[in-house]
Amino acid sequence: MKVLMINGSPNKNGCTYTALSIVAEALAAEGVESEIVWLGNGPVRDCIGCGACRKAGKCVFDDDGLSAIIEKCAEADGFVFGSPVYYSHPSGRLLSVLDRLFFSSSKLLRGKPGAAVVSARRAGTSSSLDVICKHFTINQMPLISSSYWNMVHGAKAKDVWQDEEGVQTMRNLGRNMASYLKGEGAPNPNNEYGSWTCFVR
Repeated sequence: MKVLMINGSPNKNGCTYTALSIVAEALAAEGVESEIVWLGNGPVRDCIGCGACRKAGKCVFDDDGLSAIIEKCAEADGFVFGSPVYYSHPSGRLLSVLDRLFFSSSKLLRGKPGAAVVSARRAGTSSSLDVICKHFTINQMPLISSSYWNMVHGAKAKDVWQDEEGVQTMRNLGRNMASYLKGEGAPNPNNEYGSWTCFVR
């Protein structure tokens, strides 16, 4: 079993990568392999709605490495797409890749579990999660959740570790993904819960 994780941040080892790494560690502890693919910080082509992928069976533009990601999708059993939050939405590079990937190769992801992970200094996380997850729900993909919404907070990678609830949420997300892939159901019995609550006191 393998989970493909996409880092949609232009910062290779920033907050988004840190969150995905925590998920990866939890997956490994449950015996599930994972791979984090960075989209880079160069230009990423947007989908232009040309429809050529319907005949070719894949996106006809490959100047930014999408074909390699599509090949990895064919071999993956589950997916986690990660993004920083910009003005209450995911990064443009991740959205461009998602649109082209799902338009051209949705069959490679259909029926496989997916999760979204976002990082922000403060706000805009819920709307960003909503945008990413819409790609899953229109493609008949089960959504993997955690003990809180899949988000971490911090301006720098080291700040993420100060977000104890966010770190625990990432760990529980990895465990739940592993449970689903192994057919054990969720939530994973190894999940841990802090003293926090989602209710305002």
